[in-house]
Amino acid sequence: MKLKSVLLALLVCGLFALPALAAETKAAEPDFHIGIMTGTVSQSEDDLRGAELMIQKYGDTAKGGMITHITYPDNFMSEMETTISQLVGLADDPKMKVIVVNQGIPGTTEGFRRVREKRPDIILLIGEGHEDPSVTTVAADLVSQGDLISRGYLIPHTAKELGVDTFVHISFPRHMSYETLGRRRAIMEEACKDLGIKFVFETAPDPTSDVGVAGAQQFILEKMPAWLEKYGKDTAFFCTNDAHTEPLLKRIAELGGYFVEADLPSPLMGYPGALGIDLSQEKGDWPAILKKVEEAVEKAGGKERMGTWAYSYGYTNSAALAEYGKRIVEGKAKLGDLKDLIACYNEFTPGAKWNASNYTDAGTGVRNKKFVLVQQDTYVFGTGYLNVAETEVPEKYFKISK
Repeated sequence: MKLKSVLLALLVCGLFALPALAAETKAAEPDFHIGIMTGTVSQSEDDLRGAELMIQKYGDTAKGGMITHITYPDNFMSEMETTISQLVGLADDPKMKVIVVNQGIPGTTEGFRRVREKRPDIILLIGEGHEDPSVTTVAADLVSQGDLISRGYLIPHTAKELGVDTFVHISFPRHMSYETLGRRRAIMEEACKDLGIKFVFETAPDPTSDVGVAGAQQFILEKMPAWLEKYGKDTAFFCTNDAHTEPLLKRIAELGGYFVEADLPSPLMGYPGALGIDLSQEKGDWPAILKKVEEAVEKAGGKERMGTWAYSYGYTNSAALAEYGKRIVEGKAKLGDLKDLIACYNEFTPGAKWNASNYTDAGTGVRNKKFVLVQQDTYVFGTGYLNVAETEVPEKYFKISK
């Protein structure tokens, strides 16, 4: 009888314990998934690290978590169909409710259009769109972009304050065909004219062309001595491509010149590779990363000549937009609300100041509520924050078109 009683007790416990365990497992699984597409380490490492942060925070869907991370091809211009199919593939997940693409390379809009046809319930967000605002916002619910208009004026303005007399803008035809990048270049040129700075445009190879990233970087390494000789050491350099940034910083540290901030600013954007900085111990600790990079910059002689944003823009974009999408699905944020959006940026950048505004079309004067311009304050190594985010931009620059 005792044995039967024990077996009966175990059976009863088992019958009740198993459903309870299943309930606990079910409760631990997220109600929805978020997909994040970024570039690879070679093209845009910061973007990828921001996606990894969200995996650390909310878990990988492959292991019962919330985040699915994929990367677009390095040679994305010739592999657009791959990008498109990857985005559409995310929509095959019935629990997918948010897709973030950082950066919004060509092919993103078409990918989003197909996702929209298939799954209209998914929130579609872009960080740093490469295609025209009028195009990207047709498919995306919101595009968050570095404030190309304000920065078009503020980067030369900051360079002037640092003592620069010449401003060299480095890019290539593909980038200059983009409405956003072409417009910023035009604003920079006008700002330099107004500030009494000589504006120069120099062309460098596109890293997505046949020469690849290595060839494009080698070009910058070889050309910088000649450019500095030609334009002088009181020259600020700006490039529109991430791959060009590292060799540019390396030569500026070695030979002179100024670098206000990168196209997509970050202490990790170019500085570690250019100056041989090991940040493996500081991974994810942005104040510690900034301090170590600052020490290396000053040691290399770049004090008061080289700057950045204290927190990576690309890194923050991936994390903040994923967080924003999550909060929208959960009913904790409203799509298109700038305060809710900036709250997500602030979540990952304690101590740094951000501002945000909607993009206004230069030709029509119409404000695009789905296209948001964001900006973080500039930090110059050896000087600190410059309160650039609070500097007023003259109204004329908002009316300059490409």
